Amino acid sequence: RFVEPIRTGTKRQTIRADRKRHARAGEQLQLYTGMRTKHCQLIGRSECLSVWPVTLILREVHSVVLDGFRGIYGDLDGFARADGFKDWAELAGFWSANHPGVEIFDGVLIRWGDLA
Repeated sequence: RFVEPIRTGTKRQTIRADRKRHARAGEQLQLYTGMRTKHCQLIGRSECLSVWPVTLILREVHSVVLDGFRGIYGDLDGFARADGFKDWAELAGFWSANHPGVEIFDGVLIRWGDLA
């Protein structure tokens, strides 16, 4: 789903659940598909540009809170395109299908630069 957008540079971010340790700005990232399966493959390597707290709100009024600022992107479709989707509706549909019942999600937004 995301391999080609990552390779072409149209997807340069990912949203992940918070955990003890994520990449940090300046560190090298290895981007994979099929993790924890026999089909695991390296897509590419890149430098981590930033890691920000993010909240996705997928209720009646959809919004994104990035690093504490609601609507920092000012454009939900632009946010969704940076994450490899056509628009916000496609991102919201993907989210609903893969995370049923989760209308508010707190995690991190990891951004990277060009693939090496």
